[in-house]
Amino acid sequence: MARTTAWKSGRTTPPVRMDADVIIIGTGAGGGTLARALSGSGLKLLLLERGNFLRRTKSNWEPDAVFRRHLYHTREPWLDRNGAPFHPVTGYHVGGNTKLFGAAVLRRRECDFGALHHRDGETVSWPIRYPDLASFYDRAESWYFAHGQRGEDPTEPPASGPFPYPPVSHEPAIEAVFRRLQDCGLRPFHLPLAIHLDEMHSATSPCIRCDTCDGFPCLVLAKGDAENCAIRPALADPDVVLKTGIRITRLRSSDDGRRIVAVEGEGERGPESFSARVVVLAAGAVNSAALLLASGNLAHPRGLANSSDQVGRNYMCHLNSVMLALSPWHSRSIVFQKTIGVNDYYHESGDPQFPYPLGHVQLLGKVTGAVLKAERPALPSFLARWFGRHSVDWWLTTEDLARADNRVTLTAAGQIRLSYTPNNVEAHARLLAAWRAVLRRIGFRFIFSQRIGIEGVAHQVGTARFGTDPSQSVLDPYCRAHEVDNLFVVDGSFMPSIAAVNPSLTIMAQALRVADHLKARLAAGDWHG
Repeated sequence: MARTTAWKSGRTTPPVRMDADVIIIGTGAGGGTLARALSGSGLKLLLLERGNFLRRTKSNWEPDAVFRRHLYHTREPWLDRNGAPFHPVTGYHVGGNTKLFGAAVLRRRECDFGALHHRDGETVSWPIRYPDLASFYDRAESWYFAHGQRGEDPTEPPASGPFPYPPVSHEPAIEAVFRRLQDCGLRPFHLPLAIHLDEMHSATSPCIRCDTCDGFPCLVLAKGDAENCAIRPALADPDVVLKTGIRITRLRSSDDGRRIVAVEGEGERGPESFSARVVVLAAGAVNSAALLLASGNLAHPRGLANSSDQVGRNYMCHLNSVMLALSPWHSRSIVFQKTIGVNDYYHESGDPQFPYPLGHVQLLGKVTGAVLKAERPALPSFLARWFGRHSVDWWLTTEDLARADNRVTLTAAGQIRLSYTPNNVEAHARLLAAWRAVLRRIGFRFIFSQRIGIEGVAHQVGTARFGTDPSQSVLDPYCRAHEVDNLFVVDGSFMPSIAAVNPSLTIMAQALRVADHLKARLAAGDWHG
């Protein structure tokens, strides 16, 4: 697929044989969305994915395979700040981590783009504002089968119209919880979800509303993930080529450091090298930072595009906790549980002595007895089943703040070290306390919670943040590296702050925004993108 690139008139450097116009490294929420957005434009795209297509087998829906044996998560160990190894809950597949995500797709609130005051400090303001992404949110929701109901969430930003698909209905037991929350004066809403569901025609609906969605691969391909909604549509274009099983090890720059001239990696047949007019990195905030750091040279002694010393820094992942609420006297038949969101604590705690945001609450995919047993093998099976029948399960999220010493680095041997110390923990503790009080008010007597540890990297962002000041940021507002003309980064790395909602939809929307920018620049014959 090599081709001779087009050059602007007046340039004296001779044409170079290229593998593509654009190379995209990674096929998740950012890379996959970008690939679909650029397909059909006449550009030659080469998609490089470390993993392969996730194989469809019955184990996709087996809790033991997913949560105990971690069949779909990487086996590679990372190191924490103290050098202790841990296994990150992340995987390498076509579609990236969206293959296993919980499918919640929420827009950032308008205020999330500015600086917000939290108990532990202030968030970093973005170089763009909500209106800059609004139309791209619309398109992302359409592509990814977003279901929801405008007007229920008191914090939601404005939108040009309704969700593309109607809200996912509550099962009877969850509808009762929804009503009791309203009776307490709260304003619950139908959680926006990316699933290919048609409740009006259930016999032909791709989604079957199963209890193996959140955290599981979808055996019936009905999740709105990047493989189904972006990569497969992109591959309908003959100008789009996907190579799987390629682990990229280095981005090689020109002698002056201003251009990427080669993308080097390891495949099944050994070392491979590729070149393109533009290179887009979308390997996830941890691996993208690691690759930039590993690609240092004389022109970039701290790592590629890292004269600011910001590459790898400012890692954020949310403060997340799981909360199981039990009512021993009520056995519930719940299958598809994840349909409620609550943002009453998003902007403020409600306590004048603590005038800071607490975060977001949503239902979790059903913690069945089998899921609980897989997570807690020592728990007797009969007790795990009892918990599963009597619990309603919640996911609570608080924003963590960018800190320079929360960072990705590499050991001398090239192993990833993720140094992370949680912050804003008082706000998260208050969110848990507030939600426990609510759950007790609506009839749940026994409540158990556990915070997600460092291995929970699903919401990873921040390690190559964008901005207008090259001394304080890695990327410009269109996610192009300040120091490398033809390098872009479109995963969660670009985010200067994480907000308290799931980051996937914002990554998709920004990828669409970058795609429009790239198409315009490349159409003008600009080598540098």
